[in-house]
Amino acid sequence: MTGVIILAAGSSSRLGKPKQNLIFQGQTLLQRAIQNALASGCENVVLVLGANAEAIQNTLTDQAVPVIYNPDWEEGMASSIRLGLTELQKQLPGLTSAILMLCDQPFAEAAIINQLIQKKSATQKSIIASAYDGTIGSPALFDKVHFDELLQLTGNEGAKKLLIKYADEVATIPFLLGAIDIDTIGDYERLEEGF
Repeated sequence: MTGVIILAAGSSSRLGKPKQNLIFQGQTLLQRAIQNALASGCENVVLVLGANAEAIQNTLTDQAVPVIYNPDWEEGMASSIRLGLTELQKQLPGLTSAILMLCDQPFAEAAIINQLIQKKSATQKSIIASAYDGTIGSPALFDKVHFDELLQLTGNEGAKKLLIKYADEVATIPFLLGAIDIDTIGDYERLEEGF
């Protein structure tokens, strides 16, 4: 069983307003991420909010996903990974792998999520990451053998640490548009203009 954790607790400090609520193709970036996760072959989806939670949650009235509030969002991404994974394990006791997904990659579509699952099945590797722009990263799938270490991440550490530590255990899928993520107003303007 595979679940998705959508990490959306950050304050969007470089953007100056919640990136989760930016509109692209008629939806907010976060609505788009939720829709893609729900449309994938995953058994469950949880959403982690933190900064600006109220303003963001007001846009999610019709989204059928459990929302977890991270009071420690200022600690960094690790706190959201820990919280999301703990919640996912509660909801899916048979959880065998978890996909970490960000809300600011507008092209992380259901097909990409499904490719992660298919690649895991085909390779039996314990980590499947997306490859783009000379690097690897999110969305990424982690087998349950890595759950303990994910739950021990601290501060601003993302799961990239595990991709490096277990490089031999990583398989990748190509996700050319994965390099498009929205951190600044300039990023968003390029997205709207068709980058």
